[in-house]
Amino acid sequence: MDTQYSLQQNPHALRERKENKLEVALGHQIRFFRKRLGITLADLATTAGISLGMLSKIENGMTSPSLTSLQQLSIALGVPMTAFFQRFEQQREAVFVAAGSGLEIERRGTRAGHQYNLLGHTGGVEGKMVVEPYLLTLTETSDVFPTFQHKGLEFLYMLEGRMSYLHNDQLYRMQPGDSLSFDADAPHGPKDLIELPIKFLSVISYLQTDEATA
Repeated sequence: MDTQYSLQQNPHALRERKENKLEVALGHQIRFFRKRLGITLADLATTAGISLGMLSKIENGMTSPSLTSLQQLSIALGVPMTAFFQRFEQQREAVFVAAGSGLEIERRGTRAGHQYNLLGHTGGVEGKMVVEPYLLTLTETSDVFPTFQHKGLEFLYMLEGRMSYLHNDQLYRMQPGDSLSFDADAPHGPKDLIELPIKFLSVISYLQTDEATA
């Protein structure tokens, strides 16, 4: 039976372009809110108590407005000061790992013979949501006790081989092209290694608490 699932966001949508220069970003936002109110540059200058020439420079990104000027403009436009910074581009990072160069590591709770290659690590802009992608390789020496358990969500994608994977009390027979998403706080792990070698991607995401970063 086909199931329909409505995505919360369009993965192909484009957000409004952001600016990487603060003065330009501020100017664009102030002009946007002014035009939304349908008032002229002179009207806003009078209401905010800022000279027309100065306001024109601010809107065109030619000068950095003082905090006092921003406060006056926020009151005149009826928006919080933080709204002026919405178009400013924060640093967005990407992590590239060349083929075969993933860092081989041992995760806490790793069973013997489970080879983990870390393919990157990112915590987003604020560092709260952590995403860890791994390439796992299982061979004849790998244990099959399904006793992994940790916080967060996990996504598996089979690349090679076949195995039965246990999550909680449900068994999933997996082959190349199959995927599995689950709450990682329940016991999980390979149950039967059917066709070796086995390779699959594991993407773990979790919220990093303040205590963990202290």
